Amino acid sequence: MLKQLFSAYLRLCYEYPHKDMTMKKHILLLLSIFLFPISGLIAQQMNLIQPSMTPQQAVQDVLLGAGINAFNITYNGSAANANQVQQGVKRFNNTDPNFPISGGVLMHTEGAPVVTGDPDLTVIGGNITNGSIIEFDFVPSGDTLSFNYIFSSMEYSGFTCSNYNDVFGFFISGPGINGPFSNNAVNIATIPGSTTPVGINSVNSGNNADIGGNCFNANPNWVADAIYFTTSYTPIYTAAGQPMAAYNGSTVLLPANSNLSCNDTFHIKLAISNVFDQGLNSGVFLEANSFSSNIVDISIETNADYSDTLLIEGCMEATVAFTRPINQISDSLIIDIQVGGTAIPDVDYPIFAPGDSLIFVPGQDTLIVTITPFADGLVEGPESIIISAYSVTVCGDTVYSYGTIWIDDEPVSTTIASDTTTLCANDSVPVWATTDNGFPPYTYNWSNGTTGANSFASATTNGPTTYIVTATDDCGFTSSDTTTITLNQTLKIDSLIQNPADCGAENGYVVGYGHVPGYTGTPLFKWTGPGTNTNDFTNASVWPNKPSGWYYYSITDDVCTVIDSIFLEQDPPPNADFEASPDFGYAPLDVTFINNSDPATTYYWDFGNGQTAVVNNTDDQYTTYFEEGVYTVTLITEKGECSDETARNVVVTLPLGYNLPNVFTPNGDGQNDFFTMNVENAQSVEIVIVNRWGNVVFESTDLNFLWNGKVNNSGTECADGTYFYTFTIVDLSGQEKKEHGFVQLVND
Repeated sequence: MLKQLFSAYLRLCYEYPHKDMTMKKHILLLLSIFLFPISGLIAQQMNLIQPSMTPQQAVQDVLLGAGINAFNITYNGSAANANQVQQGVKRFNNTDPNFPISGGVLMHTEGAPVVTGDPDLTVIGGNITNGSIIEFDFVPSGDTLSFNYIFSSMEYSGFTCSNYNDVFGFFISGPGINGPFSNNAVNIATIPGSTTPVGINSVNSGNNADIGGNCFNANPNWVADAIYFTTSYTPIYTAAGQPMAAYNGSTVLLPANSNLSCNDTFHIKLAISNVFDQGLNSGVFLEANSFSSNIVDISIETNADYSDTLLIEGCMEATVAFTRPINQISDSLIIDIQVGGTAIPDVDYPIFAPGDSLIFVPGQDTLIVTITPFADGLVEGPESIIISAYSVTVCGDTVYSYGTIWIDDEPVSTTIASDTTTLCANDSVPVWATTDNGFPPYTYNWSNGTTGANSFASATTNGPTTYIVTATDDCGFTSSDTTTITLNQTLKIDSLIQNPADCGAENGYVVGYGHVPGYTGTPLFKWTGPGTNTNDFTNASVWPNKPSGWYYYSITDDVCTVIDSIFLEQDPPPNADFEASPDFGYAPLDVTFINNSDPATTYYWDFGNGQTAVVNNTDDQYTTYFEEGVYTVTLITEKGECSDETARNVVVTLPLGYNLPNVFTPNGDGQNDFFTMNVENAQSVEIVIVNRWGNVVFESTDLNFLWNGKVNNSGTECADGTYFYTFTIVDLSGQEKKEHGFVQLVND
């Protein structure tokens, strides 16, 4: 809506310029309704001391620093007005260390007189209207001039790149100065490193729509020069006890510098003006005592983005830069350092400068000192460090420079997390957390593994579930809070029941029961079945005629849905099992079959010898095997639509036969000439024969071996006598048999 208002306003401004001021006031009224509460929350606070000071006093008592003698002070061209309190000139005092100037002079446009006739402001601003102009002559004690300032405006950012380019200038003239402004003056209120005047359209966020090219025309480098713009300190100020609207944007702290000549008289004009209307206030903050000559400049910068004047114990450090005028760089320079304030050296921070002096060597223009405050854990409140340095100028005068930085305790930050109630288990509900009194930006980590200031959490059981959120600020300081999610779910499933199906059949059923008092509205019941068929469901609490598998039950009422599941079982299939006793032997072999199967309705026997049996009990079965062989016996059990099958082998062999003589006569008469076993129905035989001294005289693995009475049937005859044998024989069934004995050898 604000964008629509602003766009409509700009169109009217360009189409009807004579209505600009009236329209801008209407838009301003609307914008202030929306923006003022926000600005009041984020802006810094400072006090304006008014009407206790005149422009004359503002220059002499506040603005001037070391090495400057000022006179002939005027306000808007009048010496008399310089000695009267003016609405457009105020002294300010700032106690908030986030604003980089602790005190000084504010020149602004609100309530200031008309300055339409000023030629210098007209050059840089165009259609100027009202404003404040302070002029004076001065004599420097050195050969340089410098002071610090911040430009702020309510024109930011709603009227950036428009015709309302409120401007200001610091015009200096005198010996050796040759510029384009009155009395050959030059403007030293310019963007660093350029001659471009500082104003609304030349220094801003760089993100505005450049309507009509106003920003580009004011500064072709306006996007890159956004580094000199900030909304980090947009001060709300009070005057005469009444709060006034905040400035919406500012420049960073900027320097204004000029080369001078010793003891000559120069003229300065400090001027600010509204442009195109008198609708919104713009101002320039001039740092107290910064209007000085040939001092060693003290600048302080912290390692935090949001403040150059505030250090936090255990978090930040500051670099203090001492910079001397460039015309002194060829010589050595000793500056004396004094450190004061409420902070105590070596207690709150390390000793700053041992020996209380710093030395510039030739060619060195800057000295850097680091301040890192001690984290002492004490609650002390803000403590100041005031650094002053003095040196002798090229004109022979002693000049002083000052810098101030503050040390504050570790913040006691507070994190507040939201609590919430949910009616359904596992519902993801939003939770949030905010943190105050720390140093943004903050990071948030929740104990459920999520991150961010805004997150989601859930509860699974009725009652409170607690999560912890921890906020970590930019300094690494943490604070925590808990968020409680209270689950109040009345809808629930009381029980699920299943009746098993017969084996292999689809005749089981499932039943679901809900908690009747917990229904909100009319409940809907649903069963879904196993598999991927999306059409396999019923909208009922009972589902009959179903096969075995997992079934899922849900109840949905007007609030939420609950889900549970149950496995529908089936009668187990019959397990077929039996034993054969014996399962091997010599033919004819009688075998008993012992039925160890689970109970079934029918048992099918196949004994492998052509005989079968069909029975309906587990009684033992019998058969006889008359011939050798390996017989496979099969048993099939049936129960309903399920069956099982198993098999065993029965091995039937012929009986083993052999005989061994106890005397043989290897004399070649053709009768009883050999010793042998006459083996029948054997697979293998191994025999060893030894004499009475244990010496082997014969050995063989031949089933039909013949020993002729000679050593291993060679030419050496064995003597008459008793010989001893051992043998191992394996029958056709694989049974092994070992025996030993003796035989008498008689050669005659």
